[in-house]
Amino acid sequence: MLVRPQRKHGPKAEMNVVPYIDVMLVLLVIFMVTAPMLVQGVNIELPKVAAEALPTENERKLLTLSVKADGSFYWNLGSEIDIEQQQDSAVELAEMRAKVESLIAEHGDAQVYVRADEAADYGRVVAAIAELQRGGVVNLGLITEAPDTMAPGAGRP
Repeated sequence: MLVRPQRKHGPKAEMNVVPYIDVMLVLLVIFMVTAPMLVQGVNIELPKVAAEALPTENERKLLTLSVKADGSFYWNLGSEIDIEQQQDSAVELAEMRAKVESLIAEHGDAQVYVRADEAADYGRVVAAIAELQRGGVVNLGLITEAPDTMAPGAGRP
């Protein structure tokens, strides 16, 4: 008579996930290493086209913030967009934010338009927009000017 040896451990019916975890960790490392390399700028030339102004609500106050080429700011608060008048000015971002924040507190539903000089530093304009958002600005728009004469082929693919 044959006697079968007794097994201490019976067959397991569960899946071994350790190899899947190893593969997942390797993929995670690959994505973490390659993701910063994928974020690169692309040089583009924006088309010059004539755009129509968006309609605004008449009862809303309009705050026009202008960024000069030297990086300083000035603004005007009124019932219409006024780029000629200068109600107040600031040189530093923190000073501009504090002053504009008090204007926004008085006129909570004010529409803010940012207008930047063509030679103004793009980073300075973006920093101003970020400070406006931190100061409580919800409605923000950008002011552009229509080109005087369109270059041949501009606006066409």
